[in-house]
Amino acid sequence: MRSLRNRKRLASLSLTLATLCLAATATSGAYAADAEPTTAAAGTYVALGDSYAVGPGTRVYDNPDDPCRRGPLTYPRLWAQQHPSYAFVEASCSGATTAELTSRQVPQLTADATLVTVQVGGNDVGFVEVLKNCILTIDDKDCVAGVEAAKAAATSNLPSALASTYASVRAKAPTAKVVVVGYPRLYTIGGSCGILGLSDTERTALNSAADTLDSVLAEQATKAGFTFLDPRAAFDPHTICSRGETWVTSLEWSKINESYHPNQAGHRDGYLPLLTALTG
Repeated sequence: MRSLRNRKRLASLSLTLATLCLAATATSGAYAADAEPTTAAAGTYVALGDSYAVGPGTRVYDNPDDPCRRGPLTYPRLWAQQHPSYAFVEASCSGATTAELTSRQVPQLTADATLVTVQVGGNDVGFVEVLKNCILTIDDKDCVAGVEAAKAAATSNLPSALASTYASVRAKAPTAKVVVVGYPRLYTIGGSCGILGLSDTERTALNSAADTLDSVLAEQATKAGFTFLDPRAAFDPHTICSRGETWVTSLEWSKINESYHPNQAGHRDGYLPLLTALTG
């Protein structure tokens, strides 16, 4: 009988110890979960844009065969690297127009986006073709005529296209801070380029195209309630023919698709500080 009672006591003690162990294990698991909480992103940054927002000019690409030509040294990537607590979505693609940005990039926005940059408009007015025309024509008048045609398109057709694009951005990202990014002037007039290349008349005309484009972008950004990032004052001491460090690539026949874009310094020292000043 005494042996039977002892066995019962041992069984009861074993059950109690097992229960305590399970409770301790469960408590330990709860503390472990509390000690390693899931960290939510501080925000979401979505970059929309054309070739000025991706890799051309930097000469460094994720995949050189990718037509979007994205790379790691652009101002959106650099901003995202400096703000690792933000989720980052890169929708920008080389060659984008407002229509392509609306149809292909805007759908990548989500309602929880907190920051959006938009850089588009140059391709809508055919700025690439304008540059080619100025490079290939001998007479200044042909270059100036092409520039004036692009400026006319910028003031007549581009405003409504931008308004539609900006409205689609706001609809998809209703609470985001949206920064419309402008384009720099390309040339220092009377600078250090010498007699080769474009004349100062052609350079002046191309600069006026950038001024017209930025004026339209700024006006439409204001109407949409967005912030306009104007790069011209920062870039002016670093444009082609300047005597300082150049932030814009010049014409290179062997690498035509790198020409007339912000280079690594242009993204790092030009666009990035301006964007950071507006966003923190």
